Amino acid sequence: MTTTFFERHRATLDTALQAIAERGYWSPYSESPSPRVYGETAADDGKTAYDAHLNRPFEIDQAGTVGGAGIGNEVSPYGPALGITYPKTDVDQLLQGVAAAGATWRKAGPEVWTGVALEIVARLNARSFEIAHAVMHTTGQAYMMAFQAGGPHAQDRAVEAIAYAWQETSRIPAGAHWEKPQGKHDPLKMQKSFRIVPRGIGLVIGCCTFPTWNSYPGLFADLATGNAVIVKPHPGAILPLAITVEIARAVIAEAGYHPDVVTLVAHEAGDKVATELALRPEIKLIDFTGSAANGNWLERNAVQAQVFTEKSGVNQIIIDSTADFKGMARNIAFSLVLYSGQMCTTPQNIYIPKDGIATAEGHVSFDAVVAAIGEAINKLTGDPAKAVELLGAIQNTAVLDRIEAARKIGDVVLDSTSLQHPQFPEARIRTPLLVKAADGKAVTEEFFGPISFAIATDSTAAGIALAEKTVREHGALSLSAYTTSAAVKQALGEAAADAGVALSLNLTGGVFVNQSAAFSDYHGTGANPAANAALADSAFVAGRFRVVQTREPV
Repeated sequence: MTTTFFERHRATLDTALQAIAERGYWSPYSESPSPRVYGETAADDGKTAYDAHLNRPFEIDQAGTVGGAGIGNEVSPYGPALGITYPKTDVDQLLQGVAAAGATWRKAGPEVWTGVALEIVARLNARSFEIAHAVMHTTGQAYMMAFQAGGPHAQDRAVEAIAYAWQETSRIPAGAHWEKPQGKHDPLKMQKSFRIVPRGIGLVIGCCTFPTWNSYPGLFADLATGNAVIVKPHPGAILPLAITVEIARAVIAEAGYHPDVVTLVAHEAGDKVATELALRPEIKLIDFTGSAANGNWLERNAVQAQVFTEKSGVNQIIIDSTADFKGMARNIAFSLVLYSGQMCTTPQNIYIPKDGIATAEGHVSFDAVVAAIGEAINKLTGDPAKAVELLGAIQNTAVLDRIEAARKIGDVVLDSTSLQHPQFPEARIRTPLLVKAADGKAVTEEFFGPISFAIATDSTAAGIALAEKTVREHGALSLSAYTTSAAVKQALGEAAADAGVALSLNLTGGVFVNQSAAFSDYHGTGANPAANAALADSAFVAGRFRVVQTREPV
């Protein structure tokens, strides 16, 4: 059965390997929710499956489950409580069970690990509509974004991680004959064998905004290198990862292995189970997405584990000049509106020379540039019925507090307002806030949410220097810039490389700085404080296993 899984998905694997080498566009799964792709009843079936989870226990028969009332307090940012409870977990019992299951899994070998992992992703894709509703009602993403980012795009990142894992493990030979000439004497001869040994138990700590997209790379990198995995979702976004674990366990059991190779640990807000797990000596790998404070704590304290973190940072835009002023304003506005700025790649600080910029239509003042961005935001959010499909809902009420605090930093150019969702009257909908920072003050704190600052700089060169310094000190996952100057473009490229941040230039059309395409874009670099790894590359998987050799004279 396990070999069948590998053979079943061999074509997908081979194409994925080609894609990560060529870095062009490719996706194994369609981002279109069309019935022609997923079937005539797929959308309705997915909604029915999601509804069936509500107001009842989510059963998982795994090691460490404690009897009694379950836990769970997920409330949709669109209003209703999900009413789902999840099993409580005894950490000691869980780790014993996972270790036992992992001991057999680790001996299965790369072909089995890869085949099983790819089968799990294929089954996740088949349930993309169900997962879309789960993502929508835990994160606040609008439905289309929840389908794409929570489904096929997350699955793309999973396949990407699996491809890198197979690339690294398959290049290691099972054995070798070693023969060293000795001149007049008989040569020295050895027979050597090489075994891939997984590091141990992995812990994947999910976030509340992109629970699948951010968790799948670590989850599948662990599985595809032979490690058992404990999945610990954010308490506000458990269901998408609970469904993922359910599917993974079913496939692993079909393959003939104990399903506790993948387990779920749900907990209430304020519970310290993540801290407890992260420091356990049994945990050898940790993947984390979240705040800089928590990520830095893991890096400093979970010294027994290889820790991969994606943390908060300050993303920036530098505007020097543009050949398409309206296109630039529209593109920036869309990036600020999309999912209410609740993306790790959303721009926050916008640096504009205080004397204005050059455009194809002539010189445009600083205030006019800022006003144009504000007007473009207004156009995108002017019709509430359409705007909510871009904005989504605010996942965490702390974002509302940040909006209030940001208003005090300077002059409000465009205020954040509430919108009414036509289907969900209790939804937390907020339009973007655009503030002109007082006295050109650089904002180096992350204001996660629909918040951005226009900052006047003495020159483009000063803006580049400020951006580079901010990335070095506070981290960033994206840097965007607009210029018609070859010299400025060169300076931007050098600054981005030196600071270790991905750079997007002159985006005016249908590609936005927020977006990151699997198999082509490296998400994060591991070269600045916002992330210590990239999604995905060889370094992301190679540290998840070791090679142990045996040698014997022939």
